Amino acid sequence: MGKNIIQQARGKGGPTYRAPSFKYKAEVKYLQDASVGKIVDFIKCRGHSAPLAQIKYSSGEVNHLIAAEGLKVGDQIRFGASADVEKGNVMILKNVPIGTQVFNIESVPGDGGKFVRSGGVYARVISQKDNKIMVQLPSKKVRAFNADCKASIGMIAGAGRKDKPFLKAGTRFHYMKSRNKLYPTTSGQAMNAVDHPFGTSRSSKKGHPTIARKNAPPGAKVGKVRPRRTGKKR
Repeated sequence: MGKNIIQQARGKGGPTYRAPSFKYKAEVKYLQDASVGKIVDFIKCRGHSAPLAQIKYSSGEVNHLIAAEGLKVGDQIRFGASADVEKGNVMILKNVPIGTQVFNIESVPGDGGKFVRSGGVYARVISQKDNKIMVQLPSKKVRAFNADCKASIGMIAGAGRKDKPFLKAGTRFHYMKSRNKLYPTTSGQAMNAVDHPFGTSRSSKKGHPTIARKNAPPGAKVGKVRPRRTGKKR
């Protein structure tokens, strides 16, 4: 009797492949009616690679934002039309000058921020076109955003986190476990034939085509599923 491969088990759902979000300390979202807030603390949340700034507003409300590089306790964060182009401030994209570094960009106005949220990264506003703002993401891909979307100014704190090696497999295991990432990952070819379409115990079979056939059932949709191209790029 065969087993479900990892893609099938993950798709079925369940706690094995679900991030432990109930253990996260805070949710990062922009408040829609905020004007000025003050940083009262910085916290480390296992669900975020960057430190989070705890912001307290004059109304007494408290929320958390991704911290920009160079901020400290006591600094003020300004929002909306009253905000200047200063690190940590939250502005509407149409008011951000060309060439400015930004992060935590909203996908649609009011969603609280979806893009560029990892420690030590930033995006850059490169042009304005009609009601769209062209932003170069950390991957160097250029994406168009609605001009009314919010974004934070500056670069995210926590740069250099990848420079320190893990040294031990156990250290990496606990790092991955905090976000419930599957680790270690096993090659499909190293598995038994009942566990994966690429698996085999025959030593003479050294490789396997990694392109799933067009009419493959869900259990065989592994490897390169409908690739645009294969082989070495020349």
